Amino acid sequence: MTKLTLSVDRDVIETAKRIAKANGTSVSAMFSQFIETMYARQFRVDGIGPITRELSDIAKLPPGKG
Repeated sequence: MTKLTLSVDRDVIETAKRIAKANGTSVSAMFSQFIETMYARQFRVDGIGPITRELSDIAKLPPGKG
C-alpha cells in the first residue's frame, strides 16, 4: 500500500478520526471508500452503471415495443 500525505485543517482531521472510530474503521479506509464511491458515481448516468449501459444494447425490442 502506498502512503499519501494530505494537508487538512486540524478540525477536519479530528472529525474524521471521530467518524472513523464510531464506524469501527480507520481514516485511511474511510478515505479509500470515499474515493471509490466518487469514482463509481462518475461513471453512472441515471443510476445505470457502465456495464449495464454497455449490455443494454445486446437485446433489441421490435419496433413499437420500446
